Amino acid sequence: MPKKSRKPGGTPATVALTAAGTAFTVHAYDHDPASPSYGEEAAQALGVTPDRVFKTLVADVDGELTVAIVPVAGQLDLKALAAAVGAKRATMADPAAAERTTGYVRGGISPLGQRKPLRTVLDTSASAHSTICVSAGRRGLEVELSPSDLATLTSAVLAPIGRA
Repeated sequence: MPKKSRKPGGTPATVALTAAGTAFTVHAYDHDPASPSYGEEAAQALGVTPDRVFKTLVADVDGELTVAIVPVAGQLDLKALAAAVGAKRATMADPAAAERTTGYVRGGISPLGQRKPLRTVLDTSASAHSTICVSAGRRGLEVELSPSDLATLTSAVLAPIGRA
C-alpha cells in the first residue's frame, strides 16, 4: 500500500485525503502545456500503463453535473454514464461550469476535494488494479490510491462507463 503523504498545504484533493486518513502517494511531473493528452502524458511521466491512470470528466446528466472517472486510454460512454445513474441523457458539461463547480481547472480536475461534491461514477475497470492514479488537483500532479478508497471518498457508483 502506498505511504501516506503528509506534505503541508497541498491541493484540496490531498488535503481531503489526509483529513480522511487515506493511504495515498503524490506523483509530480513536469507538465507540457503542448501535450495533446494530459492523461497519456501523466502515464508516460509516471511510467505506468495508461489503464491505471484515470481522467476525471464532468458531464451534464439530465441537468445535473456528474463526475465520470475513466481510464485515460479510452473514452467515456455517455449513454452508459446516463444508464449508471438512472438518467436518460448525458452530454459533456460546459468546461467553465465544470471548473466553477469543482474548483479545479480543466486538465487538473480531481474527483477529490471538489468545491461542491458531485454525483460520481467510477469505471469498473478500476477494480482490476490495486492502485490507480487520478489528478491531484492541478496539471502535473497525480495522486495514487486504491480504487476502493476512491469510491468510498467520492461515494462513487461503479459501472462500466468507459470504452476503448
